Amino acid sequence: MTKSPPLKALASAGQAIWLDYLHPELTHSGKLARLIAEDHLTGQTSNPSIFEKAIGDGQVYDRRIGDLVAEGLTDPGEIYERLAVADIQAAADVFRPTFDRLRGRDGYVSLEVSPRLAHDTAGSIAEARRLWKAVDRPNLMIKIPGTREGAPAIQALIAEGINVNVTLLFGIDAYLAVAEAHTAGLEAHKAGGGNVGAVHGVASFFVSRIDTAIDKQIDEKLKDADPATAERLKAVRGKVAIANAKMAYQHYLQLASTERWRALEHAGAAPQRLLWASTSTKDPAYPELLYAEALIGPETVDTLPMKTLEAFREHGQVAQTLVDDIAGARRVLSEAEALGLDLDAVTDRLVDEGVEAFEKSFATLLQAVADKQAQIGKDQPRRASA
Repeated sequence: MTKSPPLKALASAGQAIWLDYLHPELTHSGKLARLIAEDHLTGQTSNPSIFEKAIGDGQVYDRRIGDLVAEGLTDPGEIYERLAVADIQAAADVFRPTFDRLRGRDGYVSLEVSPRLAHDTAGSIAEARRLWKAVDRPNLMIKIPGTREGAPAIQALIAEGINVNVTLLFGIDAYLAVAEAHTAGLEAHKAGGGNVGAVHGVASFFVSRIDTAIDKQIDEKLKDADPATAERLKAVRGKVAIANAKMAYQHYLQLASTERWRALEHAGAAPQRLLWASTSTKDPAYPELLYAEALIGPETVDTLPMKTLEAFREHGQVAQTLVDDIAGARRVLSEAEALGLDLDAVTDRLVDEGVEAFEKSFATLLQAVADKQAQIGKDQPRRASA
């Protein structure tokens, strides 16, 4: 019996594969369509860092920025938004056949509100509405950070029928808050006569950054640890992030079994799937597919950067790992706590650091647009006065 290729087997295991990368050359060259056809790709994500790299890359955007400047646009933020909207529209159009085939259950492309709005509920809602209208594609998801201020924005947007990708989730409590926001939003949408089957969302759990932070604490503690404690510390190194993600999935399963959710499901609602983000390993001592292989389960999404996608295509191993050894995952988290590794403090800090990193990327992105504007102005031939 012929073994399925790894990415096909991953899709057969119930896990959707999204690409954590967006570039106009990928979209317009036909490569994105080939990834969809050959690698079972069903979605794509973007963020300020991805756009920063794309817009700053060579001359790809020079002509487009020049055209917008010629239209009279001068604000770098407005120019960026026009570029981003066009790129997201093009990618969404490539995924539209997937979206139609799966009856809206997948085929999504995500666009993030400004990271400067991460702690601004009203501002996030207003920008999300504006971007939703500008892109004008049913297979768009608007990305909202899973901050305290983000949760009410998520609820309001879902209630209006806007698809939401909740980003920058690290901790269980934050996940439960946005899961509640999504559910309450669907209930409000239904109460208003809306079709809950047409509203979709994912909750994006960032994985590898947790181990990076926890492992740093472990390495510091190892400097002064006695031999027995050192062994205990080494035993949980590189395991906390996976254990945390497995427990998030257990909460997802519990929420899906409630009468409250079943009432929405009966009305046609799809679950807010857990999405694993930041699944490329940061520590070279770890296998490159450590997180991708350890978090495989139904009704989940793994968003992979191109390098990790290619590695999984070549030698990924597929099994229903997300529900394996849940008792072991609990032991890892309990042991981490006993050893003084404060996961809650780490996850809270990672949210703040994630917002700051995206804000920095956004500022760099806008500066790159401004620099290109300035260069375009210098390159334009001066017209002789009449």
